[in-house]
Amino acid sequence: MIILKTDRELQSMKKAGRIAAGALNLAKTAVKPGVTTIDIDRMIRDYIESQGAKPSFLGYGGFPASACISVNNMVIHGIPSKTCVLKQGDIVSIDVGACFEGYHGDTAATFSCETISNQAQSLIDVTKESLFEAIKIVRAGSHIGDISSTVQGYVESRGYSIVRDFVGHGVGTKLHEDPSVPNFGVKGRGLRLDSGMTIAIEPMVNMGKPDVTILPDGSVITSDGSLSAHFEHTIAITMEGSLILTLED
Repeated sequence: MIILKTDRELQSMKKAGRIAAGALNLAKTAVKPGVTTIDIDRMIRDYIESQGAKPSFLGYGGFPASACISVNNMVIHGIPSKTCVLKQGDIVSIDVGACFEGYHGDTAATFSCETISNQAQSLIDVTKESLFEAIKIVRAGSHIGDISSTVQGYVESRGYSIVRDFVGHGVGTKLHEDPSVPNFGVKGRGLRLDSGMTIAIEPMVNMGKPDVTILPDGSVITSDGSLSAHFEHTIAITMEGSLILTLED
């Protein structure tokens, strides 16, 4: 069931989104050689809790940490660990959620650990750009397929592949709500978007093939070992367009 949000509810979601964005921006500063992913996770948890919010991911479906931190060929759901030590050249995807006043904000980005290859930087850039291309075309009256086809077309025209096993989703009092928001599809098809809907658009893009493998701990890697990047924003649908809820400012 899709739940349309009131103006008051959107204000709560914007507060939650601002906290999630603040945690993500703080985490970015910690992506350095020698830092462990559990160090970054602790920093994220401390920040979210200092803002009077709760980490959305902690305990969600049994997840043991406050953020998903996925390095290089890990696509999503990476579990922070004291044995995962970052090194120069890594790319690090960090997915953060914060719950405030009963509402969630969900955001993600991929960061470079100091100097990375031109190929890795291009992957990051294209993934981020595909997200903002999709956000630009969203408004009440458009369709899920418009988002899906925009992301897919942008990514595939640049020689990369879209992960098809995982998709974006609705956000609200639950971290994952209806509707599903695939990163592949046909323009003009799918659910019609209405003002008051809140969704997370999150391209997951592989340098190689789209196939992924789910490991026993639930983390997801590219099947061919290629690099993967991930970006995400929670947005609200309005008559005028889309409002990004996961911005710090």
